[in-house]
Amino acid sequence: KPQELSNMTWAFAKAESSHPGMFGKVADHITALDHLGAFKPQELSNMTWAFAKAESSHPRMFGKVADHITALDHLGAFNSQALSNMTWAF
Repeated sequence: KPQELSNMTWAFAKAESSHPGMFGKVADHITALDHLGAFKPQELSNMTWAFAKAESSHPRMFGKVADHITALDHLGAFNSQALSNMTWAF
């Protein structure tokens, strides 16, 4: 579920607990999804922030997130903090 994935990665990053295997599994799961429509803007923001904070690189996942965002009609659902966090993460 999107919220659980977002919360889990955020918690690991916030605790400064790097676990490359866990981040890799989450990223692989996300890249295997057909689309990211089930993710709320805050979940995408928290998750990309967590990957960046944990210094866990996964270009395919970040590419999928970027493709999802650029396909949206507008960014109105993203608040300024979410946009800021995502910009920093990329």
